[in-house]
Amino acid sequence: MESRSTLLETFVAALDEAFAVAPMEAEAEASVARIFEALRVAGTSGTVQGTRIPVCRHLGNAYSFGRSGSAQLARVTDAFAALEPNLKWAVRPANGPFASENWSTGHANSMIIGQGGLEQRKDVAVGASLLAPDVRYPDHNHGPEEVYLILSPGRFQHGNSGWFEPGVGGTLYNEPNIRHAMASDNAPLLAFWCLWVGSQPPADLGRPVKSSE
Repeated sequence: MESRSTLLETFVAALDEAFAVAPMEAEAEASVARIFEALRVAGTSGTVQGTRIPVCRHLGNAYSFGRSGSAQLARVTDAFAALEPNLKWAVRPANGPFASENWSTGHANSMIIGQGGLEQRKDVAVGASLLAPDVRYPDHNHGPEEVYLILSPGRFQHGNSGWFEPGVGGTLYNEPNIRHAMASDNAPLLAFWCLWVGSQPPADLGRPVKSSE
């Protein structure tokens, strides 16, 4: 049986605990339950080399918000900060509607668990997204359902909703294939996302969509 590194296992446990005390709708609760039940069994260890890009300089500021939240949010922030040097950060390969002009240099994503992550698996994807201040992420959608845990201030939009702020420690559920986006204001936005991939092919994650605001 595969086993996780102590750093990754600590992060997974802390993320589970943070979701457990976060406000969630019934659909989000069900998705999180599926995801963390699957994560009780470790996948295959990945061969990722830790790589930072310039926007990662905003991580420290983002951590300060997570550490000021609940005890569980502070623990998952610390667990992620310890794990982060092992992660590969990269920009999103595809653009999409309504992205801000500074988007290409003002964001980074990292797969923690899933295809290309520290733990390779096809049923679950867990990762992080970071936006520098004043960045608007493009509209996109994907087949797998998704639950976010928010560590710092930021705005989100999905479907036909207006922009809303889950708040530090808040959550957001995206049903399969719904159009969604996120944006930062005067603080960096750091969020964890968990997808129940199930039988969806990895290429289905995060395709841009044609939409109107």
